[in-house]
Amino acid sequence: MNTRRTLATARRVLAQLRHDPRTLAMLLVVPCVLLTLLRYMYDGQPDTFDRIGPALLGIFPLLVMFLVTSVAMLRERTTGTLERLLTMPLGKLDLLLGYALAFGLVALVQAALASALTIGLLGLDVAGPTWLLFAVAVGDGLLGMALGLLVSAFAATEFQAVQFLPAVLLPQFLLCGLFVPREQMADVLRWASDVMPLSYAVDAMGRLTVHSGVGSEVVTDLAVIAGCALLALGLGAATLRRRTP
Repeated sequence: MNTRRTLATARRVLAQLRHDPRTLAMLLVVPCVLLTLLRYMYDGQPDTFDRIGPALLGIFPLLVMFLVTSVAMLRERTTGTLERLLTMPLGKLDLLLGYALAFGLVALVQAALASALTIGLLGLDVAGPTWLLFAVAVGDGLLGMALGLLVSAFAATEFQAVQFLPAVLLPQFLLCGLFVPREQMADVLRWASDVMPLSYAVDAMGRLTVHSGVGSEVVTDLAVIAGCALLALGLGAATLRRRTP
């Protein structure tokens, strides 16, 4: 890894995002709009919003970040940009870490906006510390980014990249414990949910809803989320190809 090349890649990606207002709106505005819609869907049931709001505060940014990064990396390959970059002294890990750094900064802004809106204007009531809720939201965004970069290596077109969203994230969404507590699922489904990173994101948010202070279980969940993001980045570097099939 070369720090200078990684930072140069991050600057290039941020410059592209700055000139793409629609993508910025997708990353920063859409999660806030979805959370607002959710709040007013349960306008007469504030307890329900307090129960599921924190989980979706992590899920919505993860979904959006997954979609944007998978398409963005695929576009690098289909336009020939990736092939030209890799003829230069730029390693695959430098490229992916540059993307991770750029979208990590976006995830910080995304989480700050969504957390401030949800806890402030929408009145979400959480027992745990606000900064830890923010940290989990950032971790979820980074996880979505890392998974998006990983699956982009297996898609030949932008349409195929979008198809990975239901294939990779929908099973996690159904089994993460948002609809049914994981301990009440059939054994096979519970075992499957135990290896899905989204389960730990929802668990962390759920614990922050009811427990004050910084519990070891929340820290463990956050460590699992970070570990899965790093693993996805490593696998993405190993499977990154210059050309689409």
